[in-house]
Amino acid sequence: MKFLPLVWAGLRRKPVRTALIFLQVAVAFALFGVLQGMKTGVEDAIAKVRADVLFVGPSVQGAARLPLAYVQRLKSIPGVKWVSYADGVVGTYQKPNQVVFVLGIEPSDVWETLEPDLFQVLPKDLEALRRNRTGALITADIGKKYGWHVGDRIALNSTTLQTNGSGTWFFDIVGMVSDHEVGEAGFIVANYSYLDEARATDKGTVRNFYVLVSDPKQAAAVSDTIDRTFANSSAGTSTHSFRDGAQQEIQSIGDVNFAIRTIVSAVLVALLFSISTMMMQSIRERTPELAVLRTLGFGDRTVFIIVAAESLLVCIAASLAGLGLAWLAFPLAAKYVAGLTMPIAVVELGILGGVLVALIGVSVPGLRAARLNIVDALAGR
Repeated sequence: MKFLPLVWAGLRRKPVRTALIFLQVAVAFALFGVLQGMKTGVEDAIAKVRADVLFVGPSVQGAARLPLAYVQRLKSIPGVKWVSYADGVVGTYQKPNQVVFVLGIEPSDVWETLEPDLFQVLPKDLEALRRNRTGALITADIGKKYGWHVGDRIALNSTTLQTNGSGTWFFDIVGMVSDHEVGEAGFIVANYSYLDEARATDKGTVRNFYVLVSDPKQAAAVSDTIDRTFANSSAGTSTHSFRDGAQQEIQSIGDVNFAIRTIVSAVLVALLFSISTMMMQSIRERTPELAVLRTLGFGDRTVFIIVAAESLLVCIAASLAGLGLAWLAFPLAAKYVAGLTMPIAVVELGILGGVLVALIGVSVPGLRAARLNIVDALAGR
C-alpha cells in the first residue's frame, strides 16, 4: 500500500494513454464475456435437456409416416418405460399468413412431466383436454396474439381435409399450456384421436413417438435397439435423445467452440501486444524518473512491482468493466434465446484472464525498468 501513490502517479502521468489501455481491455473482455458466456450458457442449457426422453421419427426426412401400431413393439423393448406419440395439422386462422400448428397428442398423465422441453401443462388442463374430444390447449402468447380465451370456439382452415370433405377444423379452448420458448405464438395442443378420426388420409399414423427410458445412461443403447427393430420395416426409424438432438442442432451451425476460442485468442494476443507496446513506451519516457528511484534505494524487485501494479490496476479494473457490460447484455439476449445466462465461472475466468494479460503484457517492459543502469539512464543513454 505504501507504493500506491507512486503507482497512481504513474497512471496519471499520461491520462489519455491510460484511458486508451483501459478502453482496449474493457472492450476485449466485454467480447470475451459475451462469447464465452454464450458458449458456457449453451453448454449448460444442453446439459439440462433431458437425456431419458427419446425422439423416434422417420429414418429419412420426408419418408413415410410411422404406423401407430409401433406403440406395442416400442413398449416391449427392454429399457423402455413409457411410450407416447404426436402428430399434427397445419392450419390458418382467418388470414393465410396467420399459421397455426395443431399438435395432436395422447392426453396421458405422463405429459405433465414428459415434455418440459416442449411445453408444460397442469393436471387440470390435461384432464379438460382428455374430457373434450375437440378440446385444445393454447399458450398465453397465441391467446394474446389472436384474442383467444378459455371457453372460445375457434375455426382453423387447413389443406388436410376431413372425411366429410371440409378443410375447416373446429376446436374448443379448454385450458392452457406453458411454452418453453419465449414469444412462441404458433401452436396449440389438441387430441390426436380427434385429428386421426376426422382426417380423410393418413389414418393410423403419427409424425413421431416419444419414448421414456428407465436409465438415461442406456438411452443410446435403447435408441440403437429401436432403430434395429424397425430397420426392415416399410417405415424405418431414426432415434435420438432430446439432449443429443440439442447437441446436433448446435453442431449443425459449425464448430462453435473452435470459432469462439479462435476469436477470443486473437483478441487477447492483440491486446497483449498493445499493452506491451504502450508500457514499453511509458518506460522509455520515464527512464530518468525510474533511475531516480533506483538512486533512492529502490531495488530491482520493487521497481518491477511498481510497474506491474500499474498494469494490474488498469487491466483488472477494465476487465471488470468489460465483464460488467457483458453481464448487462445477457438479459437482453435472453429475450431472444430462452434460458441464456452468463455463469459466474465466466466472470471468474475473465478476472483471472485480466491478471494474466496484465502480467504477461508488462513482463518485458517491467524487466527492462528493473534492470536500468542508473548512470546511463540519468545521462539519457
